Amino acid sequence: MEYPQDLRYSEEHEWVRVEGTRATIGITDFAQDALGDVVFVQLPDAGLAVIRSAGCAEVESTKSVSEIYAPLSGTVVEVNAALEDAPELVNAEPYGQGWIFVVEMSDPGELDALMDAAGYRALVEG
Repeated sequence: MEYPQDLRYSEEHEWVRVEGTRATIGITDFAQDALGDVVFVQLPDAGLAVIRSAGCAEVESTKSVSEIYAPLSGTVVEVNAALEDAPELVNAEPYGQGWIFVVEMSDPGELDALMDAAGYRALVEG
């Protein structure tokens, strides 16, 4: 399993990469491994206002359908349209080309509620 040090993590297995006031969000290596082969990603709509811990997208695999929860509040400003034709990117590159959406954060203070890599690793391996 990979736990990139430059990311923050939610208890629901989403990762967050912050660049200025924007946060790129995807699911972790642990989550994609648990899901199995991803066959469809329901992306949130650009412009959607998301609330921390509320569902905003779905990932469907050969095993199940899993809700994606917004780890931060804000407005969706970009979605990874490549996942429409290649949902398997979530499995192949969960921290790279498999990102799901980007949020313009409304409350950057919410980052403090997310785990660092060591905390997330302890959660999944503990």
